[in-house]
Amino acid sequence: MTQFPGTLKSKLPRTGTSIFAVMSQLSSQHNAINLAQGFPDFPVSAELISLINRYMKKGYNQYAPMPGIPLLRERIAEKVKNTYGIEYDPDREITVTAGATEGIFSVISSMVRDDDEVIVFEPAYDSYAPAVELFGGIVKYARMEPPDYQIQWQEVARMLSHRTRLIIINSPHNPTGSILSKKDLLALEHLTKDTDIAVLSDEVYEHLIYDGKPHESVCKYPGLAERSFVTGSFGKTFHATGWKMGYVLAPENLMREFRKSHQFVVFTVNTPIQYALAEFLAKSRNYSELHTFYQDKRDYFANAISGSRFKIIPCHGTYFQLVDYGRISDQHDMEYAERLIKEHGIGSIPISPFYHKGDDNTLLRFCFAKKEETLDRAAKILHKI
Repeated sequence: MTQFPGTLKSKLPRTGTSIFAVMSQLSSQHNAINLAQGFPDFPVSAELISLINRYMKKGYNQYAPMPGIPLLRERIAEKVKNTYGIEYDPDREITVTAGATEGIFSVISSMVRDDDEVIVFEPAYDSYAPAVELFGGIVKYARMEPPDYQIQWQEVARMLSHRTRLIIINSPHNPTGSILSKKDLLALEHLTKDTDIAVLSDEVYEHLIYDGKPHESVCKYPGLAERSFVTGSFGKTFHATGWKMGYVLAPENLMREFRKSHQFVVFTVNTPIQYALAEFLAKSRNYSELHTFYQDKRDYFANAISGSRFKIIPCHGTYFQLVDYGRISDQHDMEYAERLIKEHGIGSIPISPFYHKGDDNTLLRFCFAKKEETLDRAAKILHKI
């Protein structure tokens, strides 16, 4: 194939392939245990699979309404009320999306204009900044310092300007496993009061939070709820990441703008899965008890690698465990992660790609959403290093 003969000026000149794809491909090439990309290796609920099959056979295979089927939006509203005691109108304030990433992209596309400033907290999930840049926005980076990765709100206050359009938060946080507290949400509510600043709250791991700690959703704080988009993920919640099913919550005036973008990104999403999820969500235990399931996996992995030379960084949410390898090597985290795959047969994610300047703190991220036998094999390798 001959190449495009004209002048091509990239809209994302500094953006390469996602670190998740890079490390997963490398793991596959070397037949390594893949604790890199965040996907479970255990089965999706047999009941949920059966429901999808049933709705496919019943003929629910054509386009769903653009915002999502009404019953699923109603069930999402019920889930939010059951979990946080907050009411969202299923017709005007909830939209089903093609995964949380599409929801995040569509929020940014609907809100960010040329030279608008967007505050992102580093280390940051890698889809935020490129989406902002695609729509002409300027990313302003605030740092969360290891090992506890808490937000310094005084620093954020100094970053605000008349051009600040959006603040993106993520809790429970990928890649660090940290969570925001009530104090954090009150600080954000105070900073944004009487401003035109909107908030995008990435809460895809809302049901994966541990040690008896509550998930502090922005929807629980009236001053934030009125200016916030909240993204959720069925893929993360029901360990079916390949389905790419999520949703966005927002007050009606914000949702109206969101849907203008969403309709031209995907228009609508998988119809039979929507019907299946609506039925599955009717049983609240399918999501309300997940924290126990995943906390057991977190503890199992932590116990399995205790006594190794890898230092565990506390994890309060998500299904990712950070470890510090500084007692083993001073090699750059990208080089060390590649070395683990090629020489030891285990895949992880280095943390430096989550910083725009590639900060290296000798940290790796392992996904513990795996079967016990997978975690045992991984721990055996790590103990030998």
